[in-house]
Amino acid sequence: MEPAWRQQGRGRGRGQGGQGERSQPVQKERERPGAAVAGNTGGGRSNTMTKPQPEHGVSIQSKFEEIRKSNQAAAQRLVESHISSSSSDDDDDDDDDVETELNDGKRGKILESTFTTYADQTGGDVSGLVRTGQYVSDLFQSGALTCLICIASVKRTQPVWSCSSCFSLFHLPCIQKWARDSAFLVSSLADEDFGEKQHPWPCPKCRAEYPPSATPTRYTCYCGKLQDPPADPWLVPHSCGSMCQKELKPTCGHTCLLLCHPGPCPPCPKMVSVSCMCAKATPLPRRCSNKAWSCQQQCGKLLPCKQHTCTQPCHSECSSCPRVSVQTCVCGREETQRPCASPQWNCSQVCGSVLSCGNHTCDVMCHSGVCPLCPRSVSRACPCGKTKSSLPCTEEVLPCGDTCDRLLSCGKHTCSMRCHRGSCETCRQEVDKECRCGKYRKLMPCHKEYLCDSKCPKTRSCQRHQCRRKCCPGNCPPCDQNCGRTLGCRNHKCPSVCHQGSCYPCPESVQVHCTCGSTVLFVPCGRERSTKPPRCKEPCRRSPTCHHPTRESHRCHPGPCPPCRQTCLKPLPSCSHTCPQPCHDLVLVKSQQVQLAGPWEQPSEPAFLKKALPCPPCQVPIA
Repeated sequence: MEPAWRQQGRGRGRGQGGQGERSQPVQKERERPGAAVAGNTGGGRSNTMTKPQPEHGVSIQSKFEEIRKSNQAAAQRLVESHISSSSSDDDDDDDDDVETELNDGKRGKILESTFTTYADQTGGDVSGLVRTGQYVSDLFQSGALTCLICIASVKRTQPVWSCSSCFSLFHLPCIQKWARDSAFLVSSLADEDFGEKQHPWPCPKCRAEYPPSATPTRYTCYCGKLQDPPADPWLVPHSCGSMCQKELKPTCGHTCLLLCHPGPCPPCPKMVSVSCMCAKATPLPRRCSNKAWSCQQQCGKLLPCKQHTCTQPCHSECSSCPRVSVQTCVCGREETQRPCASPQWNCSQVCGSVLSCGNHTCDVMCHSGVCPLCPRSVSRACPCGKTKSSLPCTEEVLPCGDTCDRLLSCGKHTCSMRCHRGSCETCRQEVDKECRCGKYRKLMPCHKEYLCDSKCPKTRSCQRHQCRRKCCPGNCPPCDQNCGRTLGCRNHKCPSVCHQGSCYPCPESVQVHCTCGSTVLFVPCGRERSTKPPRCKEPCRRSPTCHHPTRESHRCHPGPCPPCRQTCLKPLPSCSHTCPQPCHDLVLVKSQQVQLAGPWEQPSEPAFLKKALPCPPCQVPIA
């Protein structure tokens, strides 16, 4: 007797069509949908029970088809990524050229709108905008602007800070961290009370110092008027679009007329009425940035020598008199030919004039004015200073005979000799002295310094090397070794003295050339590996790799040249015609791949190889 669940399953699966129909796979039932209906004509219940089976089979088959199509699409994308046909290369080049032209046109409109006000003042002369224009152009050049702290590109949507001295751009978080770390490092090395004093921080590039109050806390435009300027595609990046209005340098009373811009402000374009440098000519209208002019008349001003006048053409400040005249020394004993520019001079003779005492002569070298008083005419004392004397200047003051008692050079003991002339001897008393580092004590003469032989084990300020100085009192000197650590560019080593913290960015610049070498882009050292070669408008100069003498004309580009699409024109072997097909000297041909046993095996050959195909048979019909 079979269990109930087996009987129920048998009846529902068989119906009236027999057991053989139940054993058929689902796929066969889907392929022959009428078979199930024909086999289940004996009962309506069996027909209704078998309907869900084809639906379940269809869902499985649809999922299988979806997976198969997705795998085929992925394989197709993989093949296309490894194959670059000539048409796709040309299309990409055309697209790049169109995109470049559009970007150049947009860039030109932005530069024109930025410099319009200045050009209106100068009558179209933009020679003073060369330096400022270079800074603005670098903002549009990919990879030209790099933050020297993190060695990453500066994007137009990132908050930045600009140095007012060298005008370099840095990421705002980078310069904030740089300012904090610099102040912390200087404070840890210089302050006895750590953190009590405020120390300036330097610019990473030009080393211009900024006070702690100048640490940037917010993102502003170049002129500082707008906080968090929005990224406008029709304005210079990080610009507010309004008038700069910074005070021009050198100060002339005028302000910058450009729209908010990076880099230095251009020279003042205003016109002012000024006279010549000698103020003799009638005032003329001149450009404010170049208002100094010469009328070319003789200056005629009296020179400092008070003897001659200036014979130079109109100029700002007269130079020293170039003439030579007879000049008397200060004491009036000697005369010689000397330049008028230096009339004061001293001879080598002693003055020798009788002093006011009438007994001695002046022993000072050639001098002007009255001779000094006799040094013996003032109140005098014995050598030790205890006995005062009022003897005339002709008599010497003798030692008093008392103990000298003058303080010796050690600063602790006094001289035990009798009053004497000249300096006292060195202190020779035996004292118990402590060495400089404070570890040992020893009895020795007072005038000698006691230094033990122990070496200091402390680490110097660089936190890398030990002090190793004998008998160090604790104030270890700064490290005198070279840093030598590899900089962030990975090309150079730090030339500074060994220091604590991060090294300064590499100050070098590297040239990135295009393939032909005509176009050059200057980038910070270390960025040349990630910077794309600059776009070059020169024609490609590579020699052809096929049998044609020249390549098709195309621009300089990185990577291999596109395949040749010129007509083959090789003579066919069996007739007098030439091959009309496109050049087929180097054609990508799919290689014969051996089926791999699994993903752990690597293919022995690439999927596609470049091969020279033979010319096809002649298709010209024979008359």
